[in-house]
Amino acid sequence: MCFALLAKFTSTDMRSVCMRVTFKKLWVLCAQKEISKAELRKRTGLSSATFTRLRKNEEVTLSVLLKIADVLNCDAGDMMEFVRDESSENC
Repeated sequence: MCFALLAKFTSTDMRSVCMRVTFKKLWVLCAQKEISKAELRKRTGLSSATFTRLRKNEEVTLSVLLKIADVLNCDAGDMMEFVRDESSENC
């Protein structure tokens, strides 16, 4: 099972497709803005557990994404992207 954001899409023509989220763009953005993960966590006030979830590309709430976007002055698309996860057994 996909532990990241999981979405299933079905249609009569298409088999089920699973998508997962990756936060690789967030870490690149932090490096470009010269903000460490620790500094970002401090500025957002988020827990270390939440940052562990981000580092593992696991599901986080919209409020978490909004806090990060506010601190980095960016858009959700600047921090994350969805990728196909065809390796999952449930897809």
